[in-house]
Amino acid sequence: MTTEIQQPPWIADLRPSSRLWYLLLALPVVAVMAFAIFQPIRVLPRMTLAPGYSFIDQEGKRFTNEDVRGSLVIYTFIDSRCTSPCLPTSATLASLQSDLAEVEMGDIPLQFVTIAVDPEHASPTAMRAHADALGAEASQWHFVTGNANQLKSVIGAAFSTYYAQDEDGSYTVDPVFVLVDGWGIQRAVYRTASPDVEILKRDLSLVAQEARNSTGVNRYAYEAAHLFLCYPK
Repeated sequence: MTTEIQQPPWIADLRPSSRLWYLLLALPVVAVMAFAIFQPIRVLPRMTLAPGYSFIDQEGKRFTNEDVRGSLVIYTFIDSRCTSPCLPTSATLASLQSDLAEVEMGDIPLQFVTIAVDPEHASPTAMRAHADALGAEASQWHFVTGNANQLKSVIGAAFSTYYAQDEDGSYTVDPVFVLVDGWGIQRAVYRTASPDVEILKRDLSLVAQEARNSTGVNRYAYEAAHLFLCYPK
């Protein structure tokens, strides 16, 4: 025995044209639900604004955050005299620099900025020697430092990275990588001396894709991806 499903009276009373209007009104809701569930676009979160700064680089020239505007930037922080545990941080960047051909960046440039926390020792000559030892490409990888107050404001406050001078004059520096996009917004923070290079490359690719593709009507799709937290796991 089968049971006939009865439509609610108010649906049965609707004219075909009215039913069509209800269907059209429901389509956006269905589309939004599908976007949230299937996440056709993945993005990295927009965390907070990166700080402005004016430092001195390994060439003895003024270097500011505006010099990397429009580029993706990975920031790291070191004691310029440290070889361990600072070395793995720089070594990871050196590895990533050599693997850039595998990252889908398009025409979006990538820059590295390593900030030395010890301005009393991090002279341009010392920073240049550190860069040379790593085989750093000078046009892409910048070693910079500033006065103590600047460093506290940028590293400690804005990038939320701990560092302190020890009794022997050396510095303890938390190993941190910070990914900043071309608009100057922090997009990812990796609090480890040796983050997974494949994850770094994936994240660079996602931010580069967003920069290239979020124009015109596509911008609304990327805004929806942020709204529905379409972040990689």
